[in-house]
Amino acid sequence: MRNKNSYSQWPDEKGYFGKFGGRYVAETLMPLIMEVEKEYNNIKKDSSFKKEFDYYLEKFVGRPSPLFFAERITEDLKGPKVYFKRDELNHTGAHKINNCIGQILLAKKMGKKRIIAETGAGQHGVATATVCALFNLPCIIYMGEKDIERQSPNVFRMKLLGAEIRSVTSGSKSLKDAMNEALRDWVTNVDNTFYIIGTVAGPHPYPSMVRDFQSVIGKEVRKQIQEAENKLPDLLVACIGGGSNAIGLFQEFLDDAEVKMLAVEAAGLGLESGKHAASLTGGKPGVLHGNKTYLLQSKTGQIEEAHSISAGLDYPGIGPEHSFLFEEKRVKYMSATDEEALEAFSYCCKLEGIIPALEPAHALAVLKKIAPDMNSEEIVVMNMCGRGDKDIYTVAKALDIDI
Repeated sequence: MRNKNSYSQWPDEKGYFGKFGGRYVAETLMPLIMEVEKEYNNIKKDSSFKKEFDYYLEKFVGRPSPLFFAERITEDLKGPKVYFKRDELNHTGAHKINNCIGQILLAKKMGKKRIIAETGAGQHGVATATVCALFNLPCIIYMGEKDIERQSPNVFRMKLLGAEIRSVTSGSKSLKDAMNEALRDWVTNVDNTFYIIGTVAGPHPYPSMVRDFQSVIGKEVRKQIQEAENKLPDLLVACIGGGSNAIGLFQEFLDDAEVKMLAVEAAGLGLESGKHAASLTGGKPGVLHGNKTYLLQSKTGQIEEAHSISAGLDYPGIGPEHSFLFEEKRVKYMSATDEEALEAFSYCCKLEGIIPALEPAHALAVLKKIAPDMNSEEIVVMNMCGRGDKDIYTVAKALDIDI
């Protein structure tokens, strides 16, 4: 019998976290998915793979990323000591590169010669294009037309790195639709193509595989915070779209009952407006992109469009492990609006000299709300999972600033 209180044991052999997860894919994809699972299980036991993975994380990505004491924010909030896990300092400017290094090495071992990916904010697209350039593999990135427009700096970076960008004009023209098109491509080109999924969603083994590659974040935090404070953090905070940066931070601490965890969804224009991306708050279980999880959907089960000022959080679902942790009440899930995220974005710039991506600005917005209810002996680690270069035009437009 699986011990539900030992979270490190999940998923089960069929890829389920409780009732969430699984593998809902076209029959033509099933043999390839099974091959990915088999090869991934093999490399987990392969010390040479780990050595190569660690080499590129250190020498190419620049890990470990620093754990930074946000002294001015701590002083201003008059609550807990606040630390930022600075994954925005990674090569390419976000946590996404951790997973891309792992998956491109797996693709090479499997002999795949063509790489595809989806992207919303563009950070996963940039990271995928980067590793494809590093290993001399052709790269095709599916990106919603709406996201191409609002994330133009990242689109240019992907093109510089040699990637082909395929604009997706169906549906909401954002991340969900980009993933739909990438899956269609994969079904058509199963023999030579590897799909680097950017978040802890998709069919098994992707949710656990992406989590495992991103768990380097939490492993570093455990060591760094004990060196800095001689104790574990009282609270971990991260933003959440699909959920890879959050689970990367949380995974190492899930079995430490004394460590609380908070994930922040995008409330968009407000939960009551219906224009948001808060799948857990406003959704219900269903199946999308190969897994069962919480989704924004109508009464008849049609997937509804998500909205967030942040392209990386603009997704109508969430990773299945997060749905499990939500129902288990192991992680608390809250939300922040576009307006609150914009305010936190400016706040972080002015107080700490760090320009955050709009994604972690959501996490900071909620941290600002809860800090007054915490005391000065408590320690918070927030994942600063991306830098804000990509968002400057979006922020300027929202704040009516000429640049």
